[in-house]
Amino acid sequence: MTLRTCFILCLGLASIAPGHAQTPSPPGHLKLIDTLDRPEDGYCLDIVGSGPYIRFDLPATAHNCKPGLYADEAVIVDSSGYIRFPAYDNKCLTAAGLNGRALPGAGLVVRNCGERSPFLEAQALQVFHLKDSGQVELNRSGLCLTVGPESASTFDETHRWRSLYLDVCANADPSRSRWHFSVPPS
Repeated sequence: MTLRTCFILCLGLASIAPGHAQTPSPPGHLKLIDTLDRPEDGYCLDIVGSGPYIRFDLPATAHNCKPGLYADEAVIVDSSGYIRFPAYDNKCLTAAGLNGRALPGAGLVVRNCGERSPFLEAQALQVFHLKDSGQVELNRSGLCLTVGPESASTFDETHRWRSLYLDVCANADPSRSRWHFSVPPS
């Protein structure tokens, strides 16, 4: 199975006609293909914090992938392209932008799926598509999920994190902008 086929089938990004049911995929990691400075575990999309200290008010990051599947890294991508965090009722990865548009360098936050509030029309900022290259593009924006060039330790020296932002897909370093879906062994 090719990377694109796995991403489409595993994450449910295949185009589905309205009214057709789809079996939801199990939660897994949205994982950077290149392991960068973490050959033992790589980097995964992550919400800052854990347990009762989860921080939806801070930007999402790329954190070294944890063994197993923790709530702050577990995602499902539904057929509409939302990257959902199933442990947190109705929360989706959201590009930071205004009027439904993000700019290069924009961070990513976790907000309610489909949120409509002052200055945030989230629908246009929450739909992502996998490109043939493995890049994850904010719907028709030309901007792709990218991790920063440097890593730093978290509260534990053995754990690392990197910034996560949108970069122009054509300019983004492939080693920091190509992703795949991975369901860790239980």
